[in-house]
Amino acid sequence: MPKRIKVLDKEFEVSIPGKEIQKAIAIVADKMNKDLAGKKVIFLGILNGAFMFAGDLFKKINFPCQVTFLKLASYQGTSSTGKLKSLIGLNEDLEGKTVVVLEDIVDSGLTLEHIIKQLKGYEPEDIKIATLLFKPEAYKKDIKIDYIGIEIPNDFIIGYGLDYNGYARNLEDIYTLVKS
Repeated sequence: MPKRIKVLDKEFEVSIPGKEIQKAIAIVADKMNKDLAGKKVIFLGILNGAFMFAGDLFKKINFPCQVTFLKLASYQGTSSTGKLKSLIGLNEDLEGKTVVVLEDIVDSGLTLEHIIKQLKGYEPEDIKIATLLFKPEAYKKDIKIDYIGIEIPNDFIIGYGLDYNGYARNLEDIYTLVKS
């Protein structure tokens, strides 16, 4: 992969190579395999961003589980809109199950707060949060994040499921916006 790329009107450079991403996912999966074995688990991947993280993670999970996805949107361009729109509803029965929310990235925590509020109404036994990327400088909530792949600075990033106006989700590396 190139060190620098241009997506639409912005330049980005590699900040996390794909091999580092895969190592972080393997560590998260190992922890989940120990913590969640023997429980009734349903993974809830948050689309669109978490699809690559979820797909690679599931290949490393070695206990019976269910998988579903929920689509929410909170970004437009390079910044959060602060407003969430629920685009696809949840159809699975969560009562008595351990729900593991899979996020591509946690920054402010607004999305998580919204998701957890909705999920509690389905009476799950437990709700766990897993994120590939975590921005501690941007985090504003008190929600416990059970599984963190990589902590990153509060920069705008793309690749590996994350996008800029719908582009660059397909990249195997993560790129950071080059500040001009």
